[in-house]
Amino acid sequence: MTVAPEVQAQADDVRKRLAVAIPNPRVELDFESPWQLLVATILAAQSTDKKINEVTPVLFARYPTPKDLAEADLEEVMRIVKPTGFFREKAKRIVGAAQEVERRFGGRVPKTLAAITSLPGVARKTGNVVIGSAYGKATGVVVDTHVRRVSQRLELTLADDPVKIEEDLMGLFPKRSWVKTSHRLVLHGRYVCQAKKPRCGRCPLAELCGAAVDPPETRGWKRRAAWERALVESKGTEDNLE
Repeated sequence: MTVAPEVQAQADDVRKRLAVAIPNPRVELDFESPWQLLVATILAAQSTDKKINEVTPVLFARYPTPKDLAEADLEEVMRIVKPTGFFREKAKRIVGAAQEVERRFGGRVPKTLAAITSLPGVARKTGNVVIGSAYGKATGVVVDTHVRRVSQRLELTLADDPVKIEEDLMGLFPKRSWVKTSHRLVLHGRYVCQAKKPRCGRCPLAELCGAAVDPPETRGWKRRAAWERALVESKGTEDNLE
């Protein structure tokens, strides 16, 4: 894959600045095992991490292991996960995933993308999240709505298809950075480069972004990076720029 020098330079600058703004990125879903993260990530589709973190403690207290969930009453699972939205389909997926993990993988979440995406309700995005965050293995770049938006606004990709976007990002960022870069792009999109009201004036990437709607409020991107760091670490509650 041939990458234009100016696009590679853009990607390098983005990676450098986000590493300062979000030095310790992590998935915001609460989990204690690869299995818990897999279930939480399936449930998180079209929901919020905050809501999932409210529901999963109840779910895991009732069904601690894949075997427990594999043998669960589907109606009861639906009742527990109802607050996450689309609960009927989600309940079927997590019970189906539990059955497959138990039957085919001895109760352990597989560590390869090919194997994990063979489970019900698990596509590349979910697989990359689980393998990257639970096992620390880089299998690809997570592409959700936030990553799509951020990468398009920064002109790191011209694609709209998630698979093609992932291919472009994998070509721009070194493999050793895929896991952390994925989290950083997600968090940047969630808290700063938002869909309806992007916070361009405070964004540490403002000078790099042709889609910015406002000029930087302060000179020096590192100062804005410090603001984003506080914002992300507080999960959106710390909103002051000193």
